[in-house]
Amino acid sequence: MADPYSLLGVSRGADEAAIKSAYRKLAKELHPDRNKDNPKAAEKFSEVTRAYDLLSDKDKRAQYDRGEIDADGNPTHPFGFGGGGSRGYSGHGDAGSAGFDFGSGGADFSDIFEGLFGGGAAAGAGRRAQGGGGGFGGFGAGFGRGASSAQRGANTSYRLSVPFLDAAKLTPQRITLADGKTIDLKLPAGVEDGTQMKLSGKGQPGPGGAGDAIVTIEIAPHSFFTRDGDHVRLELPISLNEAVAGARVKVPTVDGPVMLAVPAGARSGQTLRLKGKGFTRRSGERGDQLVTLMVDVPADDPALKTFVEGWTDSRAVRAHLGV
Repeated sequence: MADPYSLLGVSRGADEAAIKSAYRKLAKELHPDRNKDNPKAAEKFSEVTRAYDLLSDKDKRAQYDRGEIDADGNPTHPFGFGGGGSRGYSGHGDAGSAGFDFGSGGADFSDIFEGLFGGGAAAGAGRRAQGGGGGFGGFGAGFGRGASSAQRGANTSYRLSVPFLDAAKLTPQRITLADGKTIDLKLPAGVEDGTQMKLSGKGQPGPGGAGDAIVTIEIAPHSFFTRDGDHVRLELPISLNEAVAGARVKVPTVDGPVMLAVPAGARSGQTLRLKGKGFTRRSGERGDQLVTLMVDVPADDPALKTFVEGWTDSRAVRAHLGV
């Protein structure tokens, strides 16, 4: 693998936040789900993921910077050739007690992929960003207790379409895994289109244990509700007499119908607010439902035509437009 700093496009002095930010940007651009016809993108995605895995681990990064391990995490002088002995050797005493411990191993990708593709373009982190055990295997056979760390199985990606109302109310969802087993998922507060959930040990089997299942949430559109951040928007038709005189009307919400007071003299485009009828935030509080009134005037009503013929609105309703 090439130099991990070059792969992520950061300097050797970059801090943890800069490294994470660079990886998030590249992962979003290169993710296989967005480059299904470009296998090179998948290869590049795997490379930058391994680069982030190394640089996000403080011990591995320090060993790489000192030249003790290469970009793939392998010891540069595993058997101590050259002068002062092996720089990657962490044990003391006889060979039988030697252990090659190169850090705890494996970056935690949960905070990287959660919500990474928010705003509508969801993509599964999936099997490319494999959870990994620590260490650098292959040396245990000759060094007693220096056993290698077996590779975990690959992660498995799933997409789960969640109804709009269920997402707003955090209704548990059932998903069927590749092995035929079903799991009831509890949606997290703050769930949005592209949110990813990790099911530990539900991926493909491997000698070091099973990988994880990465579930990408896709919130299905609704026939009349739309989402605006943590709020829910609704355009509500009202009749002319309701707009003029005011009225109490029934309004649908994600939790069921409620009564809404329409003020006298209401106009199209006026927005009323129903507190706590939106999506649940990460804090546990809920957004609101924003109801935009739309005055629905009948197209052909003889009584209304007769009324208008004898009445004129003298206001300059377009004066603010300069006409």
